[in-house]
Formats: sequence, structure tokens, C-alpha cells
Amino acid sequence: MPLKIVLTQLAVTLVVALCSGAIGGVRALISAALAGLACVVPNALFALKLALAVRRPGGADPVSFLTGELVKVGLTVVLLFAVAKGVGDLSWPAYIAGMIAALQSVFVVLLIRK
Repeated sequence: MPLKIVLTQLAVTLVVALCSGAIGGVRALISAALAGLACVVPNALFALKLALAVRRPGGADPVSFLTGELVKVGLTVVLLFAVAKGVGDLSWPAYIAGMIAALQSVFVVLLIRK
């Protein structure tokens, strides 16, 4: 399931970036892609941490889960701010669309899981 969520986030980021690029050009494409990746990368690292924790003797404990979640949220915020500060010619509408799409795709997967 975690891999499915990460792959869905990546696919949604790609679709939003391509749509943004079609509407607003290369600048919008890059802005949406960077925002989406700033959300996908921490989620992928968290999924990897959980997958490794489950294989340990005793499995994943609540403290490990909450610590991983805290690191994931913190890293997402840091990456989003880094992109916003580091990219001079950011398309804000595309950036926000990429961020929202990547973050909300998690809930879509959880709602339609089978």
C-alpha cells in the first residue's frame, strides 16, 4: 500500500506538471513538478522507513511511526520553502496546484483502495 501511494503521488505530480506546462509554459511545468516532488520525496522516504521497520524483530512501533511522520512533515515543509526561495522565477499558481495535488492524492488512494 505505501508503494501504491507514492506511485500515485508521482503520477498525479506528473499529470499536474504536464497540464500546468500546457497552460503556462515551461516555468509552470517546472514549478508544479518541484512542488509535487517536494511532497513525494519525503513520503517515499517515510514509506521506505516503514517497510524496513516492519521487517525488524518486533515490527514497527508507535514511536517509530510518529517520529517518521514528524520527520516527513518537517522535510516536506523545508523542501517546499527551499524551492520557493531557491527558484527565482516560480509560477505560484502552478506551484500551489502541484503541492495540493500531490498531498491530496494520498487521500484519494485511501478512499478507493481495494
